[in-house]
Amino acid sequence: MAFSAAAAAASTATAFASGRRRISASSPRASSSAASTSLPSFLAGAFPRAVAARRRAARAAAVRVRAEATKKNVLIVNTNSGGHAVIGFYFAKELLAAGHAVTVLTVGDDASDKMKKPPFSRFSELTSAGGTTVWGDPADVGAAVGGGAAPFDVVLDNNGKDLDAVRPVADWAKASGVGQFLFISSAGIYKPADEPPHVEGDAVKESAGHVAVERYLAEQFAGGGSSWASFRPQYMIGSGNNKDCEEWFFDRIVRGRPVPIPGNGMQLTNITHVRDLSSMLALAVENPAAAAGKVFNCVSDRAVTLDGMARLCAAAAGAAVEIVHYDPAAVGVDAKKAFPFRNMVHFYAEPRAAKEALGWASTTNLPEDLKERYAEYAASGRGEKDMAFDLDDKILAAVGKAPASVAA
Repeated sequence: MAFSAAAAAASTATAFASGRRRISASSPRASSSAASTSLPSFLAGAFPRAVAARRRAARAAAVRVRAEATKKNVLIVNTNSGGHAVIGFYFAKELLAAGHAVTVLTVGDDASDKMKKPPFSRFSELTSAGGTTVWGDPADVGAAVGGGAAPFDVVLDNNGKDLDAVRPVADWAKASGVGQFLFISSAGIYKPADEPPHVEGDAVKESAGHVAVERYLAEQFAGGGSSWASFRPQYMIGSGNNKDCEEWFFDRIVRGRPVPIPGNGMQLTNITHVRDLSSMLALAVENPAAAAGKVFNCVSDRAVTLDGMARLCAAAAGAAVEIVHYDPAAVGVDAKKAFPFRNMVHFYAEPRAAKEALGWASTTNLPEDLKERYAEYAASGRGEKDMAFDLDDKILAAVGKAPASVAA
């Protein structure tokens, strides 16, 4: 008995030291406490992130089990400009890889010069995977996709920014018996808050067009076998994006120019790899009941400072960076034109709803993702092209940091 007691004590001490404790299969707590977190309750408070991560993983597994096995027929109404076009591209690729049928309706004409730029120039990646690409006017979406097309189960509007643009698509989807309508909104609709980050349910700007769209969808797709969900992205990076984000920093860093950042550079923002936006949308398609009637902040779960973004871009380029701070009002420039992000206050959101309802997890890793983006930037030859920096030069001259050619 003495040996058994000593062995038990040693076993318990070892378990406590390793942060784990075994619970027998017959214990009533075995299926809940151990299975859900594998950390005993007395250690949960000491490792909150580990416990939260394990619980999210458990929820994600449960969501996958509940996911409908039936493959869907999905229509993506895709914008032909701006940074959001890449969302539809990645979403289509992910759906096709999962075996769903996908049609991408891009606004305008396939002969447009816009189609020579990514992500449109890479649409062969969609068609080679079995996807269909068409062009037309979303105001007459039925004609654009063809009257003989198979019924769609899901429609994503990744184009409209106000009710006039989205209503024709939503009304057509409702009348056609589409089961799920998804909308790409914007995290920019939140009002400035004293308690960042923004979470779903925070006050929004009543004047924002996206707000009117979300309310209309809530009315039109309430019950009746159909549902809706809205996704609010912020800033994104990723291969195929054609809106300057990280490129703005690379343009200055590779030329050895100072990077002018308004304010003190400690303002926080969200920058998310587009694959995270795509994976969140895909989970909603696989689990319409979990997403029904919800708004999701479509962002990564980490913020970055404006100065931090400059330093991360420099590290990705293998170069040094000189950051120059300035007051836009004192210099006499419009910060919205001089810098690619909202910049005078913290502006970032938290993907709380997606984690809780969909079991979603972010994979954005800015230091690594920016290396991929810099490799593409360097291969494009953009760093060797002539480029004017007139607004930068005005800022730098005002703070006494102007390049020699400007100071002269």
